[in-house]
Amino acid sequence: MPKPRKEQVSLEATSYYHCVSRCVRRAFLCGYDSHDEVSYEHRRAWLENELLNQAQVFAIDIAAYAIMSNHYHVVLHVNQKQAESWDIDEVIDRWHKLYKGNALSQRYLSDPNFSKAEFEKLQEFIEKWRARLMDIGWFIGRLNEKIARQANYEDRCTGRFWEGRFKSQALLDEKALAACMAYVDLNPVRAKMAKTPETSEHTSVKARAENAKLAHQPNHPKQQVSKLMPFAGNPRNNMPDGLPFRLTDYLALIDITGRAIREDKRGHIEKNLPDILNRLGIEPENWLTMTQEFEQNFKDLVGEPNILNKATKLLNRKRRPAFKNCEMLLT
Repeated sequence: MPKPRKEQVSLEATSYYHCVSRCVRRAFLCGYDSHDEVSYEHRRAWLENELLNQAQVFAIDIAAYAIMSNHYHVVLHVNQKQAESWDIDEVIDRWHKLYKGNALSQRYLSDPNFSKAEFEKLQEFIEKWRARLMDIGWFIGRLNEKIARQANYEDRCTGRFWEGRFKSQALLDEKALAACMAYVDLNPVRAKMAKTPETSEHTSVKARAENAKLAHQPNHPKQQVSKLMPFAGNPRNNMPDGLPFRLTDYLALIDITGRAIREDKRGHIEKNLPDILNRLGIEPENWLTMTQEFEQNFKDLVGEPNILNKATKLLNRKRRPAFKNCEMLLT
């Protein structure tokens, strides 16, 4: 039985989550339907553009994504600090980019001279909207609803377009985050939709690889993609906001992993092992297993055993999901 979303998402445990949403119909979400001889490739751009643009409004960062034929993957980071820094005007402005708001918020924009009772009522709505703007359920829900409406209009039909619930996995530590991002970025390579990561259309790794060419100096700010969560480098004191890796390490890791996957081998890669694997303490064979079978090996909480134990207690869970796999692959 599916667990309530509140038992799967805890910002005290982690701010990183891997989400997967699948199309419920036989017809493809974005690919080519050979049965009806119709191409839905243009829908990839719908989904990618809306995903990236919506993240600019929510207090949610996109670490990785891949748009597949009948589903999509996205690794999200909930930026609670950003949401809590917004004043009333900022929250209203962002919420109105997504929804109409209400009579109070509309009137506030033209005449903020409210009575005390009106202002207190508006404050209630502000805090509710602030919470929703950093809520993964609201983020995925709005994204899926918009794409479903567009697809239904194009198909001249009504009814459900997506499965009822999106899948969510909490990434509790750096090992889980790195493995999951690679799993997502290499989805098209594993599915034989692309020969290399940098030619994988509608993926975060393609966008990052293209930007990496813009600056001659490795890990230069110009190499970051504006609508994606930046790489902040290896963990250190006064760590800036961003992914706890270096861009060059990550791209090298993706390239080597992609080669191993394309050759259909779980071979050793010690000769060219990037720094990121050494720092995270992950065995090469375990890395290849995780980046090819992340969803199969892990449940809704992913991390080292001691971190998994802490998250289980925070969520008041009696069982530790896929504990043996976490112990075997992440320790």
